[in-house]
This record gives sequence, C-alpha cells and structure tokens, in this order.
Amino acid sequence: MKKAIIDIRDMKRNFQMGNEIVHALKGINLTIREGEFVTIMGPSGSGKSTLLNILGCLDRPSSGDYILDGISVKDMSKNDLAHIRNTKIGFIFQSYNLLARTSAIENVELPLMYNPKVSAKERRERAIEALISVGLESRLNHLPSELSGGQQQRVAIARSLVNNPVILLADEATGNLDTKTSYEVMELFQRLNDQGSTIGFVTHEDDIAQFSKRTVVLKDGHIISDKEVTDRLNAKEQLTQLRMTVQTARANASYTR
Repeated sequence: MKKAIIDIRDMKRNFQMGNEIVHALKGINLTIREGEFVTIMGPSGSGKSTLLNILGCLDRPSSGDYILDGISVKDMSKNDLAHIRNTKIGFIFQSYNLLARTSAIENVELPLMYNPKVSAKERRERAIEALISVGLESRLNHLPSELSGGQQQRVAIARSLVNNPVILLADEATGNLDTKTSYEVMELFQRLNDQGSTIGFVTHEDDIAQFSKRTVVLKDGHIISDKEVTDRLNAKEQLTQLRMTVQTARANASYTR
C-alpha cells in the first residue's frame, strides 16, 4: 500500500458567528495516498471550502488531527505552516492568481523566491522546465493579458509544480473555462497524475469529477460518500469526440447554406 500523503482523523472545525457556533466540519476522516486523483464535491455550505483551507494549511482544525506527508500540522505556528505550504503543497485556483505585470516564467518562479537554497539560475531553469511540462514553451515571456484563459491556468499549474510538492490542490480549476478548455486542462491533470502527481480537486461539476479516480462527497460537514470512479472518462478521448462533434456541426451548417 502506498504511503498516505494526507491523513485526517476525526477532524472538526467550528466557527464563532456572533452568539452561535457553526460546526463546519463534524468529525471528518479522510486518507489520500500517493498517486491518487481525488475529487472533493458538495453543495454550498457542505464544508468543502473549509476542508480545502485546512488541507492547504491556510486554516487549522478545531480538534482532531491532520497529518501531511507524515507531519502533524494541527499545532504548527503560522511560520511553520507557511513553510509547509510553500514546500509541500501546490495550489491551483479558479481565478489563476497570476501577477498581471509579470511574465509567465516570472510568475512560475515566484514560489522559489522564498527558498534561499535555490539560486537564481536554478530558479529560472526549474520554471522553464515546469512551463515546458504544461506545453507553454513558446509562451515563456508572455504576460497574463497576452494568454488565453486556458493558457493562464496552465501557467498556474506550472507554478504549482515548480517546488515539487507532495500534493496538488485545485479549487474549481476549470470553473472559468469553456468545455473544450476544461477538458484540455483535465487532460493535463490526468497526465500529471499518470506521471505520479497526487491531486486533490474541488469541483461542483459532475462531468469534471468523472476524470478523477475517486470522488468524496460532503454534506453538512460530513463525508456522505467516498467511492472509486468506476466509469472514469479519458480527457484526451473526450477532446477528440468534442472536436469531431464541432467539425460535423460546421460541415452540416455549410451544407445547409
């Protein structure tokens, strides 16, 4: 059995809202092992955003334990949590979170700027390597405004990879993209997973969840379902089908003119 990258034990998270205590997570148990591709789903208010924040070391549980790559993080200081975030976790956001006046390669270099062990030369080399891995070798010096939405998300994915994290955490990473571009991004995630990356992917889209290997569903602070994806979609095949559908539609439109 592969080692646990994420191991959550009876984790609870409570928030004080005025005179009331809101129980956002109510005793979560979850293990994500090396090489898994897990989708986390749930309606608004289910607790998935709270869970993601804790997984990403942006928040701490009220009780229970969270062990990341063999290290318990629940009692860490803010500085230690920041170090863990920067060295062990790669984040991908719905809105890309790129610096507007900074080139693709400089955006990807950013996480390494906080690592004194990495020289400027190595930082540049690793950023270039990450951008090549996501198919953007011809866009190294482009600003975000010169890139499409899909290309910007690829820059964000390259940035998440540059520190060789133990897990990639994606928050609605296809939420701002059209169907074709979403499938292209999911093809990239599937390829990264095939190469060994461990991925936690939050989405509300059922079709996107079908590209993962396992789906965890939250409701009212509880995990109500945790199942392997039995009819997993292949993003590359879905893209081919989508292109054929578009080509057929265009041909029919031309024929009827």
